[in-house]
Amino acid sequence: QLQIEESGGGLVQPGGSLRLSCAASGFNFRDYTIGWFRQVPGKEREGVSFRRSDGSTSYAQSGRGRFTISRDNDKKALYLQMNSLRPEATAVYSCSAVRARLLTSELYSLRLYASWGHGTHVTVSW
Repeated sequence: QLQIEESGGGLVQPGGSLRLSCAASGFNFRDYTIGWFRQVPGKEREGVSFRRSDGSTSYAQSGRGRFTISRDNDKKALYLQMNSLRPEATAVYSCSAVRARLLTSELYSLRLYASWGHGTHVTVSW
């Protein structure tokens, strides 16, 4: 059974940085596309960044150039380095995985992801 646990969130000032981590278990991690999502109250969850099993990546416009996604298949871990954070990045960040090589347009489709962690809170504020 796919299990996921996120960590690394917190309070950071605008312009600051955070590194989020996602620990996975219960599945063959290296064969999966893994992604970061975020959600603010009253809004639908949205995709932030993805890394396929072949190492290729995708970033939503909101984080392009400032966020970096990486994965360690041996540790079954996914990371999101977020730099130059803006207040609009405030959200609950969570990760999920799917055993498929998806087109870029498919990566951001929530219906393809079945299992979620509890998420980690990120607050960007003075």
